Amino acid sequence: MAVEAMAEKNTGAGAGAAGGVAPESGDRRSRFRRICVYCGSAKGRKASYQDAAVELGKELVERGIDLVYGGGSIGLMGLVSHAVHDGGRHVIGVIPKSLMPREVTGEPVGEVRAVSGMHERKAEMVRSADAFIALPGGYGTLDELLEVLTWAQLGIHKKPIGLLNVDGFYNFFLSFIDMAVTEGFIQEDARHLVISAPTAKELVLKLEEYVPDYEIGLVWEDQGQITHGFAPELEPGIASS
Repeated sequence: MAVEAMAEKNTGAGAGAAGGVAPESGDRRSRFRRICVYCGSAKGRKASYQDAAVELGKELVERGIDLVYGGGSIGLMGLVSHAVHDGGRHVIGVIPKSLMPREVTGEPVGEVRAVSGMHERKAEMVRSADAFIALPGGYGTLDELLEVLTWAQLGIHKKPIGLLNVDGFYNFFLSFIDMAVTEGFIQEDARHLVISAPTAKELVLKLEEYVPDYEIGLVWEDQGQITHGFAPELEPGIASS
């Protein structure tokens, strides 16, 4: 079972999808301005999931990276966003108005961008970020992860995508990708779009070193979609700090 093998091809120094170069050895600053984190609105049953969310938030702070996420203040979303905000980095939460009563409790974390629905939410999160990380989560996390992977497979963006594979949470998902490659549904090159690591430190380092080598050959008519984003103009942030 090739669980971590998909990341091996992507560990080389050089420029990445988001522009710039990987930091030199010993430099903790990042070439990423913002990383989008997908994760559950629940905390999960293992303390290790919660610890990983906090660890990831602290790793972003240490590297000077701001956070884009789903806007909730509960579950793993709340843990990672508070860790980044408390560390002094900017937090952008993108959330549909209808979900605010359910996923935002107390004071919102950082800047909250209210959108009309799930499509606008996902599009704005992709537009605003330079890379993506999925923590453990449920249907919503997989929905966001698979869409951003599909866009990468289609050549809409070349931003790195990582799985924080806490305690093997994503082992079955990675095995599914292996099977889909074997059965001819995913190209061998596209399989390397997924970068996996068990810790936040290791994963962010792999994302920093990622060099895209997958080319689908499609030319999108709307080039502005690639460089400027996927979503219409949003309402101004309703809260910021």
